[in-house]
Amino acid sequence: MAAMMWIPDEMLPGDGRFGSGPAKVRQEALDYLALRQDIIGTSHRQAPVKDLVATVQEYLAELYRIPEGYEVVLGNGGSTLFWDMAVFSLIEQRSAHGVFGEFSRKFAKAANRAPHLDEPAIFEAEAGSIALPGNSDADVNAWAQNETSTGAVAPVERRGSEDSLVLIDATSAAGGIDADISQTDVYYFAPQKNFSSDGGLWLAFASPAAVERAARIKAAGRYIPEILDFTVAAENSRKHQTLNTPALATLLLLEDQLHWMLELGGMDAVAARCRQSTQTLYDWAEARDFATPFVPNPEHRSPVVATIDIDEAIPVADLISTLRRNGIRDIDPYRALNRNQIRVGCYASVEPEDVEALTQCLDYVIGRM
Repeated sequence: MAAMMWIPDEMLPGDGRFGSGPAKVRQEALDYLALRQDIIGTSHRQAPVKDLVATVQEYLAELYRIPEGYEVVLGNGGSTLFWDMAVFSLIEQRSAHGVFGEFSRKFAKAANRAPHLDEPAIFEAEAGSIALPGNSDADVNAWAQNETSTGAVAPVERRGSEDSLVLIDATSAAGGIDADISQTDVYYFAPQKNFSSDGGLWLAFASPAAVERAARIKAAGRYIPEILDFTVAAENSRKHQTLNTPALATLLLLEDQLHWMLELGGMDAVAARCRQSTQTLYDWAEARDFATPFVPNPEHRSPVVATIDIDEAIPVADLISTLRRNGIRDIDPYRALNRNQIRVGCYASVEPEDVEALTQCLDYVIGRM
């Protein structure tokens, strides 16, 4: 049976972590974390932790060359919390959403549930393609740069009226796909994918218009829970701190990853590295009669998350189980898609040579199933 198959050691990747959720963490970052006993278990209101936060903010601003006047804001929680923060602090009356996967859909649902907001405008496309907000009276236009569930990538550009805000969910894109931050008002993300960190934080590049919008909504008297108050997050971020104690290990891993990215050559070099990895998978799939890139339009294929449909005659569950027994982990498809496919995270820390080795292992196992 395929589940009992063993792949020759010389074929295996050096590191078998290809997850699209929490991603591979470089050994050097873990070593750095172990060295920083001066930080772990100390007050986030004191200089050492504030200096750490300031360094992370500085590195992020440099990596993405953020425009003058934009701020690096961070807070407790993750992207899911940020959707609720936007519902309370950034959407004035109505939002418009490009929905083309499970994560872009979740933000739209959060806006739709809010009793103080009008029903959002939804512009939806089937999984595997993309959708951007169209003409509407929305004061916020929102979509994901990279839809992690499907492996589809969308452009980052100004849309809507002159006064509307553009909010980009960049959780799986940030640190692996470049973006012109001036085309956004809030470019937000959690750091557990390309930034090879852990959970517990959200981070964002915020425009002066976004900061002003949040202040205006708050001044108008809307009820806003403190943890969902964007003005509170911005005020704390200017002091290099968060409302509650931040995840210090997350910050330390993020600091090391950002330093490595800048040493590697910055955003251009990191993005090229990710593109090399995903292109290896797309080329592999197109050269096989049993595999097809799930996203049909090459321009919409993610350079950080590759989704590949596998012929129904090949049971993907058995394929994934065999690979996992051989140390190749987390290439499962997104559960809600319910497709016979693999999904491979090719984030910044993944070695392109390991992706090449993965394709060889796929051939080895499939050829023997």
